[in-house]
Amino acid sequence: MTILIKGGTVVNATGAVPADVLVDGERIAALLAPGFPLRADETIDATGKYVIPGGVDAHTHMEMPFGGTFSADTFATGTTAAAWGGTTTIIDFAVQAKGTSLLSTLDKWHQKAEGGCAIDYGFHMIVSDVDDASLKEMESCVDAGVNTFKMFMAYPGVFYATDGEILRAMQKARDIGATVMMHAENGIAIDQLVAQALAEGRTAPVEHGLTRPPELEGEATSRAIALAKVTGSPLYIVHLSAAQALDAVTEARDTGQNVFAETCPQYLYLSLEDLAKPGFEGSKYVASPPLRPKEHQSELWRGLRTNDLSVVSTDHCPFCFKDQKELGRGDFSKIPNGIPGVEHRIDLLHQGVVKGEISLERWVEISSTTPARMFGLHPRKGVVAPGADADLVVYDPTARQVLSAATHHMNVDYSAYEGMEITGKVDTVLSRGRVVVDGSGFRGSTGHGRFLSRELNQYLV
Repeated sequence: MTILIKGGTVVNATGAVPADVLVDGERIAALLAPGFPLRADETIDATGKYVIPGGVDAHTHMEMPFGGTFSADTFATGTTAAAWGGTTTIIDFAVQAKGTSLLSTLDKWHQKAEGGCAIDYGFHMIVSDVDDASLKEMESCVDAGVNTFKMFMAYPGVFYATDGEILRAMQKARDIGATVMMHAENGIAIDQLVAQALAEGRTAPVEHGLTRPPELEGEATSRAIALAKVTGSPLYIVHLSAAQALDAVTEARDTGQNVFAETCPQYLYLSLEDLAKPGFEGSKYVASPPLRPKEHQSELWRGLRTNDLSVVSTDHCPFCFKDQKELGRGDFSKIPNGIPGVEHRIDLLHQGVVKGEISLERWVEISSTTPARMFGLHPRKGVVAPGADADLVVYDPTARQVLSAATHHMNVDYSAYEGMEITGKVDTVLSRGRVVVDGSGFRGSTGHGRFLSRELNQYLV
């Protein structure tokens, strides 16, 4: 089947140009001069709209076990919501439970996702056990198309890895061409602050933020960078939230070290004030790292402009307010950590264009092109060009919308952005040449999405 997208402005990371886009089957066949006479099986009018590559969200947690419950979105509901928001690829995390193998973990996550995804997907691997067997299996994971391994300096007793364990994993990653991803917070110190707060009767959700100060994110980020320098391993800092952590990343990148970092929309738009909302409302905003005071937001936007922050992912990890977030009433440390957002990333980043924080091209770069290159999917993904997968979004830059739980498609009973008015809205979405979202609603299907075996990080020097 052929589809012709006519009259739009094609926006890539390298620039914007008026062009028609011809899709043949699952791939982009050609970019054409506007109005080029051509017949197709279906024509989509993109007049006055942008045509951009489908979003690549490199950090999601569907059906993730955490704190005695599971994140509320399944692969089916989460990828459907992603498609509604213009994201056509996710990379989720397979979570190694202590005492299990990496390969059995990968098999388990394949079973969860296979046949249930509305868009294409890949996996990162969370390494909870660093031993000879797991280190050996990292090689097998790379062969299976999973070449990024996440570790934690936070959550002692659950995911926490010692500096020695991190060192060993980084040495292995260096040898096999893989990239280590790091949740950088000083979990040992944080646990002490949490225990002290609870002992003093400070149990409200805002304490989650107060007991995880930005200095401890900065310290852990610096330590991770030092370990990466010693070992020669590439390092990717996930969900960076604090100016102190950004300073450490900037310094490392200025020396040419293979250090990269992402931030998330919640850190650009939400703050510690949301955690401090009255009653138990603040629990809706509990995630780790926590939301920061507002003054950090301008620093993060600056980091996006200077490319010290290379990617914006969502860390989508939804827990319903009722029955899930409520597990932490009377004890903030028991509130499941996570904020929903996979549906709103493209729109929220477009607000950065509207407000003059980033350019139109940078919007596409941080939401699609760079994550595609960082995680070995380019040029299949992340670009509007002949030969690429026809993952395309027709985006209306002038449409107005109000974000709300009443209208979103994520399987969660609240919106972290409830009532926020934004400019710009997804009009039509194609996944590998199939229209999955348009004005008539959702036209896709679970099972359409395919597993993506990924190549190595294309930014390594």
